[in-house]
Amino acid sequence: MKILVVNAGSSSLKYQLIDMETEAVLAKGGCERIGIAGSVLKAKGNGKEKVYEQGMPNHKVAIELVLSALTDGEIGVIKSMDEIGAVGHRIVASGEYFKKTTLVTPEVLKTLEEKTFELAPLHNPAAATGLRACIEVMPNTPMALVFDSSFHQTMPEKAYLFGIKYEDYKEYGVRKYGAHGTSHKFVSQEAAKYLGKKPEELKIVTCHLGNGSSISAVDGGKCVDTSMGFTPLAGVLMGTRSGDIDASAVEFLARKKGLSHADMVTYLNKQCGVAGISGVSSDFRDLIAGAESGNERCALALDMFAYQTKKFVGAYAAAMGGLDCIVFTAGIGENTPTVREGVCKGLEFLGVKFDKKANAAKNNGAIREISAKDSKVKVLVIPTNEELVIARETAELL
Repeated sequence: MKILVVNAGSSSLKYQLIDMETEAVLAKGGCERIGIAGSVLKAKGNGKEKVYEQGMPNHKVAIELVLSALTDGEIGVIKSMDEIGAVGHRIVASGEYFKKTTLVTPEVLKTLEEKTFELAPLHNPAAATGLRACIEVMPNTPMALVFDSSFHQTMPEKAYLFGIKYEDYKEYGVRKYGAHGTSHKFVSQEAAKYLGKKPEELKIVTCHLGNGSSISAVDGGKCVDTSMGFTPLAGVLMGTRSGDIDASAVEFLARKKGLSHADMVTYLNKQCGVAGISGVSSDFRDLIAGAESGNERCALALDMFAYQTKKFVGAYAAAMGGLDCIVFTAGIGENTPTVREGVCKGLEFLGVKFDKKANAAKNNGAIREISAKDSKVKVLVIPTNEELVIARETAELL
């Protein structure tokens, strides 16, 4: 079976076509500037790359162009769209309405659009737009919703509840949901394979560190806690997101700056994090360059990020009653030795023995062990593959 994985944004659409017999990526690409002048599709397939500069006024046209690329005589990898067995759609937030990967029906689509948009206003509406476009273009092809938050559904109440009135949680669904679940699931399973053990035998902290970052406690193959909360704003400070902050400080800042609630949410999501601390950039490459040239605020932003991540590692080791492995993944986790060293420094009491030379080695796209051979707690760098998880769960559902 061939599965098409779709990740739709408000003006973008990324895709991969995966052969589930071999789990090989047959083709991939992305549409940019949908609904904006200068639309373009950059597609790869059949060992070649092609750029389609064509107007894409909406996601329906974008999907039609993707299907044309997949059947293109030059870079195409299938003869017709009938070869696509199903489409798996990445959805960020499920709320408590969807506990696992779900086949799309009219009722499911209605629930998605009426109940979950509030939980991820930047992501879910765009994903639903892409979903509707796929349904219109491929009406007879099964569609599956794969949620970022599904992996975190195993958290116990004591981990996902906030200290608000229980009745308000029941009525409004205000609780911790988490994000990046497909990534945390993939790398924790890959870590178990690498260590030659069953997931049920391990206590792992997975650190998905990118422009958006989250840390998860995976005990026995199941998530028992995660750093992101009701929305992806919570947890450690990120590229432009504040991370955890006292609610009273939010009200204080809003009053002092004369900002509405909506403006404050934008401020906390778009103007804070390491970009706000450094005053330079949200890109960690710029922060490292700044710190090396003597910029104290860049150095501070890096220190804060590593410190906050380290605190979650320690807290989750305590929550699980032990720690066997720490995994770093995603853009920063896979490519920034300075951050990995900053997180692991001081964790010797947990049994972490860090290997600076292994940590400094160039990323080769494979699993790397950056702890010493005699380290009680293994530290791994594992490239994530969220698309493969989406394809696997879609295939399993069918």
